[in-house]
Amino acid sequence: MYDGNHSPANDPATMLANRIRKNMRRLKPWLGRNQIHAFRLYDRDIPEVPLSIDRYEDHLVIFRWKRNDDDRYDDAWLERALTGASEATGVPRDNIHVKTRERQRGASQYTRDDDAGVEVIVREGGLRFIVNLSDYLDTGLFLDLRRGRQLVREESRGRDVLNLFAYTGAFSVHAAAGGATSTTTVDLSNRYTSWARRNLELNGFTGPQHRLVRADVNAFLSRAIQANERWDLAIVDPPTFSNSAAMDEHFDVQAHHVDLLHAVRRVIRPGGAIWFSTNYRRFQLDEPALAPLRAVERTDDTRAFDFTRDGQHRSWRLEVPA
Repeated sequence: MYDGNHSPANDPATMLANRIRKNMRRLKPWLGRNQIHAFRLYDRDIPEVPLSIDRYEDHLVIFRWKRNDDDRYDDAWLERALTGASEATGVPRDNIHVKTRERQRGASQYTRDDDAGVEVIVREGGLRFIVNLSDYLDTGLFLDLRRGRQLVREESRGRDVLNLFAYTGAFSVHAAAGGATSTTTVDLSNRYTSWARRNLELNGFTGPQHRLVRADVNAFLSRAIQANERWDLAIVDPPTFSNSAAMDEHFDVQAHHVDLLHAVRRVIRPGGAIWFSTNYRRFQLDEPALAPLRAVERTDDTRAFDFTRDGQHRSWRLEVPA
């Protein structure tokens, strides 16, 4: 239990404020060059302050880690830490949103925790995205996939782009901004399909060339194969595990990634590519079973500069033979 002793040696406000200021000096040039206004500010840097802090414009989202939520890190301790974060950033206390992280399975990270409806528009690479800072564990924009979005944007010009497990459609927005001929955004959730539409419209991407589909990905791919639909580039960022009642069967990324990626291959034109990523830390890509796809790991290229801890995600670019 926090004893209220505010000496600099153990005061979470002092320790956290000092580290945040240090991190901002490191991040500021990079943020300016890349037009980034949503980023990880603090990543459990100090063992005595086991928090992760993301900044979204003039708001902070602070994650408490469940395994560290013991008597040493009670509400009084947390309030001192929030004071330090507010003082170092200038973000008012009312704009700080606290969430609890614990081991997730299935769709639990997407379930509603609140209904305050605190929505903010954030900027990334000249684009704008709607985030919800209050109602769900995740905000609607995965910050650690930022560099992957940029790489997709860079190779989308003149291509038909398919975004599977699309969440709120950030990859689709980047593809459209990169000059994609068309985007197809697929997600099982009506909420996230609607959210993706809002993100596309916010950036001026409307019309029938930007198609949104609410569907189970496996069912969508089966129909697309039968209909001989084809795309040039696909983004596949599936959950680690899902047992949604709306799916025909459960999904496990390790067990099912080979079948999934072969189904995607069948809707990609010769010479096209698939960007595949997962945040499952023990994931092993079964490259021999994926032939004739040629897999090149691109994790180092997609690693986010502002995330200092290992294990954000792993990513591959899989080439479809010409």
